[in-house]
Order: sequence, then C-alpha cells, then structure tokens
Amino acid sequence: MLTIRREEPEDAEAIARVHIHGWQAGYAGIMPDEVLRRLNPLAWAQRRRDLGTADPEHPFTTLLAEVDGVPAGFTTFGPYRNEQDRDDLDPAYGEMLAMYVEPAHWGDGTARALLAAARDGLAARGWREYRLWVLEDNARARRFYERAGLSADGQRSTYPVPLAGGRPPVHLDEVRYVGRLDG
Repeated sequence: MLTIRREEPEDAEAIARVHIHGWQAGYAGIMPDEVLRRLNPLAWAQRRRDLGTADPEHPFTTLLAEVDGVPAGFTTFGPYRNEQDRDDLDPAYGEMLAMYVEPAHWGDGTARALLAAARDGLAARGWREYRLWVLEDNARARRFYERAGLSADGQRSTYPVPLAGGRPPVHLDEVRYVGRLDG
C-alpha cells in the first residue's frame, strides 16, 4: 500500500538513501561513474539535517512515499529559486526541486503519486505555475514530465558536478520545465 506523508526529522537517512539510489540508477551514463560510486548516504542525511528540511517553517516541503511502510521515493517543493539559489526565492512561482524514486518502484505509480502530491502542495500555497530543472540527457525523466503535461520553456542552465582530487567540475546541461496548477 502506497502512502505519502511529510518528512520527519528521523527520515533523513531513508530519504538520503532513496536520493542516492535514484542518482545512481537515473544518472548512470550521464554523470561520471566516479561521482555516483562515492555518494555517501550518511553525509547526505547530515546535510538534510543541517538544512532543517523537516522543519515545518522551512520554505521547502519534502514528502516521503512509502510502500508497505518502506521508503520508496520523495519529492521536495516550494518557492522558485532564482538561478537555483536557495537564498534567492521568487514567490511568484512554485518549484519542484527534487523527485527521486527507488528504482524498484519505477513504473509502479509511485512517481505519479508523488508528482500529484507535490502539485497539490504547490497549489495549496497559491501558485498557479511551477517549474523544475532536469538534466538534458535524462530522457526517462523528461518523458515522464512531458507525459504529465509539463513542457520545456527554453531556459537552460548547467549543473556543476564536483570531481575528486581538485579537478574542475563537470558541467551537465539542464533544461527547465513548466507546468500549470490551475487546471
């Protein structure tokens, strides 16, 4: 049975694991293998705690999907980040910052349920339009968002992926998608 609920502080490690598994499966062949191999769920969980993502006063909301009580995916949404900067928020638009699903749950409706819950949450905060960024080469995610009614609006960005050993980051191209919340 699928349930979706708001993140609690004790969910940090479970969400970090889902996030990392989503990266490792979804970004294989897109992001350098060395980056995907070194992802650390304990470090990612601590970053969530440091950011206070479970705090009800946090500007972004994270919802956790569970299937039979086991974490299966999550989504994070809130005000739009200008230049993807969490400190420069544009209250005119909503944004879905993240959505990751355990690969074992790809195609079972978990992602659709999370997207619907995020849309409901964004609409409840008064937004009529929302945006999200997706890696240009992530064809699976792009098809999912397009089937869900979002469309690329022509805006582009790059996502810097840090490399070990002081090497310069790899820059991956991103495209912005836009969706309506008012019908």
